[in-house]
Amino acid sequence: MASEVRVDEGLFGPETRPEGAVLEQTVLYVHGDPRLAGTPQDALPTARELTRLTGQAVVCARYRPHFPQALDDVYAAWEYCHDRGPVAVVGKRLGGALAAGLLLRLRDAGAPLPTCAVLTSPVLDFTLDAPSLLLNAVADRTVDAEALPVRAAAYAGSARRDDPLLSPLHGNLHGLPPVQLHAAGTEVLLDDTLSFATRAAHSGVAVDMRIYEDLSAQGLHQLGATASFLKAWYRSASFSSTDV
Repeated sequence: MASEVRVDEGLFGPETRPEGAVLEQTVLYVHGDPRLAGTPQDALPTARELTRLTGQAVVCARYRPHFPQALDDVYAAWEYCHDRGPVAVVGKRLGGALAAGLLLRLRDAGAPLPTCAVLTSPVLDFTLDAPSLLLNAVADRTVDAEALPVRAAAYAGSARRDDPLLSPLHGNLHGLPPVQLHAAGTEVLLDDTLSFATRAAHSGVAVDMRIYEDLSAQGLHQLGATASFLKAWYRSASFSSTDV
């Protein structure tokens, strides 16, 4: 684990890195909050902790608040990170949609893929017809379920709501890298995680799904699990590359 973490303002958003360590893997972190908004600076506490736990650099991607421009910005940040070496992708809420959309875009282009991806409470279906949106509306105090359709429409614009790059749950998930998913059993977006994990597993993707009792339990455990997943698949990718 890194004892000292340095924070810089990079070309594509804030960056954290272990002080004095050799750069191994870069983590592209795509932020998001319950309002389908946020800033990359909001992600800095998480980025610092991931760097401390993994010894890896983290780039908190800056992106515009509308699709498809947001995905274009995340793709540009990916290219910046990929030029430095191996990359993993982590996305939260709307950032989870963008991280998963990035995986589909890279795969369809025949481009190199991340070593792995982690999606935390992701928004993966902008058709917004999942039962948990209603069933968990009272239990989930972090998301205004009534305002969500308005915010989703503002982000999606004129795009088809089932466009896989907008709503990755509607895409072909074959050929994706290992994916870890985190969600609370009480959150309105629970079904997005459950459905994506099921479809990805049926498509032959290595899936590690963590469903927590509530958001408090998720907050206690997800960063440690994320760090372990990032380190394990980086080691696996490194071993495979030296074994060719």
